[in-house]
Amino acid sequence: MPAAITIIMTTTSDRSTPPPPAGGGWGEGEHLLRLLAWLSPMFPTGAYAYSHALEWAVEHGDITDGETLSVWLADVLTHGSGRNDAILLRHAHRANSDTGALQDIAELAAAIASSRERQSETLDQGTAFITAAVPWHPPELPARVALPVAVGALAGRHGIAEDASVAAYLQAFTTNLISAAVRLVPLGQTTGLRVLAALEATILRVAEASRTGTLDDLGGCAFRSDLAAMLHETQYTRLFRT
Repeated sequence: MPAAITIIMTTTSDRSTPPPPAGGGWGEGEHLLRLLAWLSPMFPTGAYAYSHALEWAVEHGDITDGETLSVWLADVLTHGSGRNDAILLRHAHRANSDTGALQDIAELAAAIASSRERQSETLDQGTAFITAAVPWHPPELPARVALPVAVGALAGRHGIAEDASVAAYLQAFTTNLISAAVRLVPLGQTTGLRVLAALEATILRVAEASRTGTLDDLGGCAFRSDLAAMLHETQYTRLFRT
């Protein structure tokens, strides 16, 4: 009887601890799990409370369906915050162990925000991200830090690939805005997923283009989105903080 119990216990243990993949340990898998955790909608950054001015765009008829949402988000990614965030994330990733450089990048990220709400959106989420990421030992950063700087610095500190970090960040950024639009327009979940699928090529193109971007390249021309962020500050009825 004791021998039978021993056999059962050994079998259960073997099933619960799979062997590492052939050719190496779990390094890349560990990096993937961390990115999935940090950029999950469940990670407590408060992202659900921000619409990046989509709320104004919906109320004033700029976004009425999946097609107009897709066009709006493609512009934000290519010519607005998406592109800037990708560049900032890459530079923070490279400077992850240089406290002085990270301080300079963080100050620049806060300074280039096109409006009060845009600055609040990135700083509030970035600060919440670093607070929640304490178990992963983030590098030393300012008390309030922009989200792409926080994500880039942490990913760089953990040796997570820069390209993967940028693509995952842009995907999470896009997903959160689609989620806001699904609630605001409103759109069905299926339409939201179609928009996300249609934007995959844009996300990858922006991520790749940011690879050679310098801090001097920061800027944008998504003027309607920037104006919407300013006008949202005085919008009469608001569900979102931005």
